[in-house]
This record gives sequence, structure tokens and C-alpha cells, in this order.
Amino acid sequence: MTVDNSFIRLFTAQDALPGALEGERVAVLGYGHLGRPFALNMRDSGITNLVVGNVADEYADQARTDGLTVQPVGQAVVASDVILVLLPDEVVPEVFTADIAPNLATGSAIVFASGYTLAYGLIQPPAGVDVLLLAPRMAGENARQRFLAGQGFFAYVSVEQEASGKAWRRLLGLAQAVGVLRAGALQINARQEADLDLFIEQTMGAVLGAAMMSAFAIGQEAGLPPEALVSEMYMSGEMEMVFRAFREEGFFRGSSAHGPTALYGGFLRTMSFMASGLGDRFRETLAEIQSGQFARQFQAEREAGYPSLSMAQAMSTDDNPIAQAEIRLRALLAGRNSLG
Repeated sequence: MTVDNSFIRLFTAQDALPGALEGERVAVLGYGHLGRPFALNMRDSGITNLVVGNVADEYADQARTDGLTVQPVGQAVVASDVILVLLPDEVVPEVFTADIAPNLATGSAIVFASGYTLAYGLIQPPAGVDVLLLAPRMAGENARQRFLAGQGFFAYVSVEQEASGKAWRRLLGLAQAVGVLRAGALQINARQEADLDLFIEQTMGAVLGAAMMSAFAIGQEAGLPPEALVSEMYMSGEMEMVFRAFREEGFFRGSSAHGPTALYGGFLRTMSFMASGLGDRFRETLAEIQSGQFARQFQAEREAGYPSLSMAQAMSTDDNPIAQAEIRLRALLAGRNSLG
């Protein structure tokens, strides 16, 4: 069977030119959950002409403790050739207008780890600079761990605007330095990356979250032990193996690896949910994302002081039944396996 891969391109280590960033000064704007791993990975890859742009806070202190030079954002930009913007999506427009755009030199490159601000018109990069996308598919801490283990991690890449004549050289050099090309980089544009990222987060991710909270509450109502519920849903590790099977064997083959009871019951209920209007909700969600409605809503959330986000963050404390059940189960299993 011949597989046609012409619709998407994969870049690996052999696509990066040796010394691709030689003579270039690289700035990392933001030393948070992604900025720190990227900066450390680049330094470990031999990029020594590196500076961190950050406000005076604990992240700047951490960068100095890590042995890196820290400057105000505007100062870091004005003296750099390649600028990685690793700030929260909703913060980027304000910082871009005030500190980044006015200090970009002609022929420099600005690199985004998310297509969000480009896709929904929240910023307008000036002409005369390379505009690049290097969007990792891995949380920052895991990106660092996988780099140290020699494994690398996947990302999406694209050249959104070419000005220097060496945009791809720079982009693939960065992808190599942070560890992406050890695993591979898929070429999709910023709009596709942003739509895809938000769509999966707000459909599949939301459904999984709602399913677990509903199953926990209804299971408790039926008298099932809360510790057993969190174990069955995810803490036993069985669900991790399910997703690993999806990755290694494919979604349908991985699903069929379960016993007849699980396969039959899962098929029956999946068909029921598919007929319940779930697909229509997914289409509505994607339409809101693609229209820019969600981006505008999130910017309004920031301007209002993050009221809804604060509610979501409050749920991550230990003051809820699911977290309490997790704590009790960890205590029961302490010293017996890797859950502790």
C-alpha cells in the first residue's frame, strides 16, 4: 500500500544546516513555562549569544540564577537578530505594540510559539522582518526533560513572512537547537495551528473533562468508592496505556485491543453520543474559533481581570471531592508503586 504524504511536510535533523544561527543573537522573550526550557535547550545546543527579555520578577531572577543575561524586553529585541516570543497569548498584543514592534530591525526574525495572535489579527508584524512559527506540541517541563533524555518533541513550523532570504534556515536551526527535529516538525501555517490547537482543547479536551467530572459525581451517587473512581478513570495508568496504544497502533487498532465487553460497550455508547448532537456542538465551537470570536472573548476576559479564568484555576486546588479522593488513594498506595 502506498501512502501519499504530499499534503504535509515533515522536517527532521537532516534538514537543519550546520551553524544555521552562527553570528545571530537570539532573544527569548518571557522566561516562563516555555521560555526557560527553550533557552536552556538552546544553550545546551551551543547557542551562546543568547539573552532573555523579561520584566523584573521571579522569572527574571530564575534566568539570572541559570546563568543567563536578562534585559528589559525592548532592549533585548533591539540588539537581537532572532526573537522568540514566548509570552502568554493574551499578553502578546500589548507587549508587541509597546516593546517589540518598535525595536525590530530590518532583516531580523520574530518567532512565535503559537499561531494565536497572528491567526486572529491581534498583532500586525511589520514588513521587512521574517515571521516564523515554531509551535511545540509538548508542555515546557516535558520539552526540557525530553531534550535531556535525547528524545526531542514534535512541533508545527511555518514561515509566515520571508524578508531576510534565510527564514527557513533560521527556523530549522532553532527547531534543531530546542530539540524539535530529533522527533520531527510538521509544516502547517499559523492559522491552521491556532484553529487546530483551540479546536482540540475546546472539544475533545472539554468532553474528557466533563466526562470525568460527571462520571465521578454519578458514580458517587450510586455508592461507588471515590478512590476507586479516580483509579479507574486515570490513576491506575490504564487510560495512559489506552492513549499509548492509539499513538503506537492507531486509534481503531488500539481500541480493538480491549476485551469484547469493553469493545462492545464502548462502541454502543460512542454511537449513542455521536447521535446526540455532539458533532453539531463541535462544528459550532470550530466556527467560533475560526471567526475570531473566542480570541476577542479571551481578550475581554483579560481586560476584566480574568474572572472566569480565576474560577477555573480555583478548581485546581485540593478543596474538591476528586482531589481529596486522589490524596487518599496516593496515601493508600504510597511506597507500593509510582503513583506517590
